[in-house]
Amino acid sequence: MSIGYSASLCNYDTPVPVSDPHPIKPPHRGGQKHAASERPQADDVRRPPPEGGKKARGGPSLSSARSQTRNLFERMFEFLHPGPDSKSELMETLAEAEQRELIEPESLQMLEGVLRMAELSAGDAMVAAPRMDLLDIDAPYEELLASVIEAGHSRFPVFDGQRDNIIGILLAKDLLKIQRAPELNLRALLRPASFVPESKGLNELLRDFRSNRNHLAIVVDEFGNNAGLITIEDVLEEIVGEIEDEFDDKDGESSIYTLADGSQRVAGDTTIAAVNQSFEVDFSEEDFDTIGGLIAQHHGRVPRRGEAVEVGGLRFSVMLTRGGSVRWFKVTRADKPAA
Repeated sequence: MSIGYSASLCNYDTPVPVSDPHPIKPPHRGGQKHAASERPQADDVRRPPPEGGKKARGGPSLSSARSQTRNLFERMFEFLHPGPDSKSELMETLAEAEQRELIEPESLQMLEGVLRMAELSAGDAMVAAPRMDLLDIDAPYEELLASVIEAGHSRFPVFDGQRDNIIGILLAKDLLKIQRAPELNLRALLRPASFVPESKGLNELLRDFRSNRNHLAIVVDEFGNNAGLITIEDVLEEIVGEIEDEFDDKDGESSIYTLADGSQRVAGDTTIAAVNQSFEVDFSEEDFDTIGGLIAQHHGRVPRRGEAVEVGGLRFSVMLTRGGSVRWFKVTRADKPAA
């Protein structure tokens, strides 16, 4: 009996399923992510482990901890040593800094001057109108030149008719141009005059001087009348102290000497004993050592420039003030009119 194979059984093109004792299971959903998470990342390889071998998990950084510690320390320091709450406390703090040699005495003087200047106005530092050196526009050239030489200023207000009618400012150097060219008109040499109210603050006035490049201003009162004049030097001296000018005794040889009109110029720090000896008066030396302190006590406050105080038969006219005190007096007998 012969055995034969059918064509269907011998067709090798048809695949025959074969069972696998170890079938491959399909990957679980999310398996790629799981596998990726098991692989070490590049950053994990390169980044050194935290201190102690443990990985930091969301804790505060070292810089943040230091900042919190510093802020806590600052708050504790401010609670134990609070800063100045007023200008007087600030002045005391600056004085303590100077005593501890943290700042120089000159720096302390300037800082105090800046703080003090913020409370002052043009009326506090001006030259009063009666003491202003003015020039008459109609005066002859020789008279103008003599007035300029006698006063020794570099700028002069010029009036026309009345002293209150200021028409401009004349620079002393411009007056020399008329000597070389007599045909020049004096009015053509005048600079515009600047007028400021008496209540204008010195801080604002200093800004105006710097911006306008003008070093002199006429101070007017609330009624528009001339109350005096003020220069940039007057403002700066409230900060830096005394600046030597034509009134200063550079040689320091004497604090009392005679002027050309017969009156005496007396320094504010002149001893009362020297005044008694020079003027043959008998001022008391019990409460004050200097004539400036005696005059301020008699007047009730430190007199301003242009003001006059009569004490013991003498008239003390303030010529110059510096840093809240009188630098120079012009002294005449009370029974004689002040020049």
